[in-house]
Order: sequence, then C-alpha cells, then structure tokens
Amino acid sequence: MTDTPPGAPTQGRIDYIAEENSPRFRELKRTHRSFVFPLSVFFLVWYFVYVLLAGWAKDFMAQPVFGDMNVGLLIGLGQFVTTLIITLWYVRFANARLDPKAAAIREDLEKQEAGA
Repeated sequence: MTDTPPGAPTQGRIDYIAEENSPRFRELKRTHRSFVFPLSVFFLVWYFVYVLLAGWAKDFMAQPVFGDMNVGLLIGLGQFVTTLIITLWYVRFANARLDPKAAAIREDLEKQEAGA
C-alpha cells in the first residue's frame, strides 16, 4: 500500500473500504448470501442424507426399483440432477439479480478512477 503525500491530488483514487461499506455493495452481498447460503445448506443436508443412508440403511438403498436399478442408484443420480438444477438456477439468478448491481458498481468505480 502506498501513502499519498500531503497535497497530492486524490483524483482517480478509489476508497475501496468505503465502497465495501456502501449500502449498494452491502445490498449486493446480502442478495448473494440470501440465495447461496440456503441452497448450500439444502444441498449439504441432501448429500449427507445420501451418504448416511448408504452407510447405515443398506437394505433400504438396495431395494430394487426396476430392473437393475435400486433406490441407492436413483438417489445417487439425483445428486447429479440436483447439482445441475442448482447450477442453472444460480446462473439465472446471478444474471438477473447480481450482475446488474455489480455492473453498476463497477461502472461507477471506473468513472471514479478515470476522474469523471
């Protein structure tokens, strides 16, 4: 970090700490967290239920559903499907709700840096 000598022009300098504490940046973080944290908790619970069932409910997981498919395989495939759905949902959410806010912040910071 460099120190600015007294009397030096401050044009083009951005106070990133102030920006991080600004209401618009806090709102961006709040919006992000309100989506990511609940989905992360949901997915971790879903994953650990699968692991626990595989370890301690072997008879249940081995029950045939049709042909050679059993409950364990279906739940395991469900993990992949859930991951894909969550990923697509997050991309859509980010494109609609996060990216416009982040772009506005970035644009304002670029203007500040340019001295506008």
